Amino acid sequence: MTATPYQRSPEQTKRLARWAGGVYVALGISTLFGIFHAPLVLTDLNAITQEVTRPDFRFRIAVLADVLSTVLGVLLVLLLYSLLKPVHKTLAQLMALLLLISVPMTFVISLNYVAAQMLLSGVPDTMALTDPQRAALATFFLRLHVHGVLAEEIFWGLWLLPFGVLVMRSRFLPRLLGILLILGGVAYVAHSVTSLLLGGQRFILYERVTMLARGAGELPIMLWLLIKGVDAHRSKSRQQPET
Repeated sequence: MTATPYQRSPEQTKRLARWAGGVYVALGISTLFGIFHAPLVLTDLNAITQEVTRPDFRFRIAVLADVLSTVLGVLLVLLLYSLLKPVHKTLAQLMALLLLISVPMTFVISLNYVAAQMLLSGVPDTMALTDPQRAALATFFLRLHVHGVLAEEIFWGLWLLPFGVLVMRSRFLPRLLGILLILGGVAYVAHSVTSLLLGGQRFILYERVTMLARGAGELPIMLWLLIKGVDAHRSKSRQQPET
């Protein structure tokens, strides 16, 4: 008799969890690599300008890392959806949808960043413009980039909320990891909303606190999935999805 999609063995569930953890870790490394080569989330326009006018190869690495992070994000959410769908199908669909919404946003935001770099570098296509015109347009695209990243952070946080609830209800993952994910999601949303309301103004202490909460929310779950996977025996009780 053919098994249904939800009739996974405990070993298959554990293997799926470790694949998800591996992709999650790769996503984190790719994101950090991109920020190191060109900090795409800085709100200081002068600092961003210095980064985008560095050698083209380093800038291209940063953009490639950003695109790779988006691709890995899609792969991650598909793996997590498959892993957590037996816990609660509707919540798993919501989790996947909220993260996938950010994918086209990421590409548009990256294009703003590329446009600013082309203007500041003085590529031949922009030589018809005067230096002040290029600088003004570059600043405009950088501002679009900054506000776009801040707006996208809402979805980076929102997808963690159903993810956290699913982890808490799964029984095969520690409830504490789910609580940390929810706190991290709230921190993302709070940082996004506050920054947008204040026009991108920076408060270093507030940013460090929210950054710590975001890191504390995602780092433990990605390492847990990669190293330990899931409690294979408890996963047997989650073979049929709740709706």
